Amino acid sequence: MQIIHAKQALTVSGWQSDLEIAIDANGRIAAVGPQGQTPTHRAALLLPAPLNLHSHAFQRAMSGLTEARGPDPRDSFWSWRRLMYTFLDQLTPDHVEAIAALVFMEMLEAGYGAVAEFHYLHHAVGGVPYDNLAEMSERIVAAAVQSGIGLTHLPVHYQFGGCDLRPLNGGQQRFGNDPDRFLRLHADAVAAVAAGPSDFASGMAPHSLRAVDPAGMSAILGQARSGPIHMHLAEQVAEVEEVLAQLGARPTEWLLANHPVDERWCLIHCTQMTNSETGALAATGAVAGLCPLTESNLGDGIFNGTAYLGEGGTIGFGSDSNVHISLFEELKTLEYSQRLRDLSRAALATQDRSTGRVLFDAAAKGGAQAGGRQSGMIETGVWADLIGLDNDNQWLCNRKGDAVLDSLIFGGGGQLCIRDVWSAGRHVVKEGRHFKRDDIIRSFKNTMLQLETSI
Repeated sequence: MQIIHAKQALTVSGWQSDLEIAIDANGRIAAVGPQGQTPTHRAALLLPAPLNLHSHAFQRAMSGLTEARGPDPRDSFWSWRRLMYTFLDQLTPDHVEAIAALVFMEMLEAGYGAVAEFHYLHHAVGGVPYDNLAEMSERIVAAAVQSGIGLTHLPVHYQFGGCDLRPLNGGQQRFGNDPDRFLRLHADAVAAVAAGPSDFASGMAPHSLRAVDPAGMSAILGQARSGPIHMHLAEQVAEVEEVLAQLGARPTEWLLANHPVDERWCLIHCTQMTNSETGALAATGAVAGLCPLTESNLGDGIFNGTAYLGEGGTIGFGSDSNVHISLFEELKTLEYSQRLRDLSRAALATQDRSTGRVLFDAAAKGGAQAGGRQSGMIETGVWADLIGLDNDNQWLCNRKGDAVLDSLIFGGGGQLCIRDVWSAGRHVVKEGRHFKRDDIIRSFKNTMLQLETSI
């Protein structure tokens, strides 16, 4: 039994002082109450650790390598995408495992307690399947075990190069399956996840309306009887135009008309929605999975955050391309995008909750829902995904209540305040450092030397 004494903690009942949190041997919160036992750990400030709801781990190795302008004077997501496919031709299973371990370590040090890995790199170069169809999924699971992060693994179905059903080519071929082979791969990946820690979970992910046709969507979703369902939706203007031309409706409009979207769904990005689509998606109870740093990096557009939350919608946050892994920066970037668009301040705040409180509550609640994970709160019975922070510093100045969250998110030093992180009770970050930091970084650096030599 681990016993944490917190000077202040954000619980399901709000802010509480001098709290004791007991974590049982299975990694769940066993009790929350007044301090009474001798602590094994102390925290000036204790928060639930949100789940990172959208990650492509392998793309972390590209961070900083795609910022030069391409031949097109109006550079875009599509030129970045071409560079990604070139990069893909170099990656081996060993590379992917080393990169994912670093990504998961960085997420933990940033305050995430778990991750939903949107995994579509399935095959060898040229689309040749490995003898073990789930080879790459097993490497993701191995990296999660090594880092200690909680995992919701989302094998991705990806079949076509566009809505016109053109075949995959180049790097895309490593993603591709027909529905039958994908379902076999998915079953093997689920088995690999089930062999991991008890908090690990699986879901399913049709990649997008560009990469999966209506028949393929129906075929795989017919087998998705449990677990979360994730999909990219309405990210780029060109995507919206292509879907409209081929399917006769905009992406959000088509999806809601053809599938029973509900709380199991997480729709990623949604940066190209009309006002009516925004309200309709909010009403389903699905999570809008936002990745503001990646969306900014790729020039995707601005999510209708004020309207979506105003309609009672649920949002959560992910790091997507992992160009920069920072929980607090993701939250700040969403808020600032709303302010810049609307010429406003405190855009997402409410009468009873500050901006930081709205954003952090949304990250915790929406992440847990999107990951199908019992977490995102300090409450008896849930997984002990927790962040312990130092409050006596130049960024937080021993502030209390919602002002602490505002300072963490907008003050610039939030991540430097993190001292401890637990994932399902696994104490993986201590004194601000991951317990396997040196080994994981050494392996990643060796991998990058190999990749940068070959690209």
